[in-house]
Amino acid sequence: MELILGIESSCDETGVALYHTERGLLAHVLHSQIAMHNEYGGVVPELASRDHVRYVLPLIREVAAQADCQLADIDAIAYTQGPGLSGALLVGAGVACSLAYSLNIPALGIHHLEGHLLSPLLSKPAPDFPFIALLVSGGHTQLMRVDGVGRYTLLGETLDDAAGEAFDKSAKLLGLNYPGGAELSQLAKRGTSGRFKFPRPMLHSGDLNFSFSGLKTAVLTASKQNALDEQTRADIACAAQEAIVDVLATKAMTALKQSGLKQLVVAGGVGANQLLRKQLSTSAKNIGCQVFYPDLEFCTDNGAMIAFAGALRLQQQDAKRDYRFNVKPRWDLQELNLE
Repeated sequence: MELILGIESSCDETGVALYHTERGLLAHVLHSQIAMHNEYGGVVPELASRDHVRYVLPLIREVAAQADCQLADIDAIAYTQGPGLSGALLVGAGVACSLAYSLNIPALGIHHLEGHLLSPLLSKPAPDFPFIALLVSGGHTQLMRVDGVGRYTLLGETLDDAAGEAFDKSAKLLGLNYPGGAELSQLAKRGTSGRFKFPRPMLHSGDLNFSFSGLKTAVLTASKQNALDEQTRADIACAAQEAIVDVLATKAMTALKQSGLKQLVVAGGVGANQLLRKQLSTSAKNIGCQVFYPDLEFCTDNGAMIAFAGALRLQQQDAKRDYRFNVKPRWDLQELNLE
């Protein structure tokens, strides 16, 4: 039985959580920087780093109070080592390793995407290995085969913009606030399906790769060629969302068919999109497969997924008390297979 503190600071959210290997998730808290970055229309790395410095220690005290435990009760600390913004990552890594040193407990650097990938295992029901995973967020769109913790095979990925970027950039073209993905999805609910027909890039490419940069161009063209009254904006949002979801769902179903596996795990911020969930679940049911999603609160960046991934890693490897640290702003998930 072990108690793991998880710290997530890869971008614009500070997440802290406590996970117990027998009792499960005890507490988690999250501070979002959306309001601060909205003023600039996107994430400002220096401001993000400073905000992590400001909030990480108070959040650690808050989760300890919620879980009714002391720092001395913690058996290990997991932190996001990468990928992400280097300055933001350094805040979490520095705090985690310093605190671990003071407590004489292990500190574990966790891959951010591995945290997302394993987050559906926190929910009930949880998938069994092996499964296909669709990692879909603002920075990543990948299809992976997952045979176990640390056993990942890349099947396909985006060649340019990620799906989350396509949502956010389309939203910005329509005058929506940052981050625009969620706002675009809300606006799309009032849209008329079929008024605009946007391309489905690489839908019939014969592989499992993605491309979304052309969709941004289509949204830009439509927004310039039409008077952007409220209904037109909603119709464009509807068409953009449908195009993104169609491509993601089609490629995910192809991955299931080609692999012969019957389970699909969806992880990352775009996994909260309701149209995507509906289309994936319906398509998977039609081919005799099942889809697993993280709870909505675990779709975006959070400390719970890092604490949980740390707990699984502790079961696999000897805990080392080496408090030197580095961060990996760029880090291929498949590199974990070699570690």
